[in-house]
Amino acid sequence: MVGEALMWILFAALLAPAGFVGWAIGHYTGHTKNHTVTVSASARPTTTAAATTAAATTTAAAATGGSAVAAKAIFSGAGCAACHTFKPAGATGKIGPDLDTAPEKDAKKDKMALAAFIKQSIVDPNAYISPGFPKSVMPPNFGSTLGSAKVDELVNYIASDGK
Repeated sequence: MVGEALMWILFAALLAPAGFVGWAIGHYTGHTKNHTVTVSASARPTTTAAATTAAATTTAAAATGGSAVAAKAIFSGAGCAACHTFKPAGATGKIGPDLDTAPEKDAKKDKMALAAFIKQSIVDPNAYISPGFPKSVMPPNFGSTLGSAKVDELVNYIASDGK
């Protein structure tokens, strides 16, 4: 009987106030409201590019302040990482081609420069379908939803292996 009374006293003294305090903090300090946080990365101009990257793409990326950090944010924000594997972005998607290896192989098969092939694959994804992948899986509107500056940054980022 004394043990049971002691348990109730401890419960009331320790646990009940903690529950009330937690409830009060959540209700009276605004923790129930949603907050929107916008994060932006500062961009440094790219001064060099991989040998396989077209000069026009490099110039466009540099003009928009292209950097690996900004391009990685575009890559992740556009949802590319959900479908594609790309080590520099930490992406492990398996729905679309592996961007660590496929663009170079597929560009050679399609007889296109790497940067031009990557750009075409973003803005017109059904123009060339990588072997083993179905047609019409990638949304065809990335060119218009991202805009040419972001597409150019992605092209430079992928063509230069994330550098």
